[in-house]
Amino acid sequence: MSAHVRLVLRLFAWFLFAGALSGAAFADGSHDRTQFGHNISIGPGEEATEVTCFGCSVRVRGHVTSDVTTFGGNIVVEDQGQIGGDATTFGGYVRLDKEVKVQGDVTVFGGQIHRDATATVSGDVTNFSGTGWVLLVFGLPLVFLGALVAFVVWLVRRLMRPTMPVAA
Repeated sequence: MSAHVRLVLRLFAWFLFAGALSGAAFADGSHDRTQFGHNISIGPGEEATEVTCFGCSVRVRGHVTSDVTTFGGNIVVEDQGQIGGDATTFGGYVRLDKEVKVQGDVTVFGGQIHRDATATVSGDVTNFSGTGWVLLVFGLPLVFLGALVAFVVWLVRRLMRPTMPVAA
């Protein structure tokens, strides 16, 4: 494969990755918190609107008025912390300590829920424990994307192959 084709494929992959994350990277409100690889902590008396974390964990001791979402990290709500929306984690666990409140749903893919008896969850609690769910949610789309890229590479190579004259 030529260097030019490799460069084009790398740029295509980079733009695809950047486009997938752009929605989370540009949070709307001034109190939104989004991090990549750095843990987020909402302290007592602190308020955030929406919290999203990629490859990191979230600790809530204050108040989050909307949703808390982690990809590859944990959600810990302690010291009478509150989440006004949903708490969702992919590949991590959720721990709800004494007297915390979650107004929405709690959903865990590929992890566990540790919930104190005095913790309040107003919505549904759903736990898809085990790594199989993480592989299904993240791995299956990557397999399809890999197959699509392999097909495009095969097609480009086939179309660029020089034709040989047939001997009579």
